[in-house]
Amino acid sequence: MAQALYKFYKDCGRSGDLSGVFLSTPEKIEGIIGKGLYFYEVLGKHSEISFAADAKQFTLVTDAPEVIKVVAEHGLESGINPFEYLYDEEEEFDVDEDE
Repeated sequence: MAQALYKFYKDCGRSGDLSGVFLSTPEKIEGIIGKGLYFYEVLGKHSEISFAADAKQFTLVTDAPEVIKVVAEHGLESGINPFEYLYDEEEEFDVDEDE
């Protein structure tokens, strides 16, 4: 499984947006689609956001080994990494109604 650089973006309406650039594999990206993501007050007080990950929220930036090496060596990942916000499947998941 070769790593690639991905961009994540979710428009949250007037509250703002969630975005990030991170390393992952195509298999892991495919595996997160449809899974619940939960962000506790990520955009300020009373801004709990939950939704199911959608393929449209992920963009492959590059899979060039030289770029991946530089990003990994210098810790250039930034912003939201959706894998850190996977919802615990043992709890009830409530998706925002505006989805």
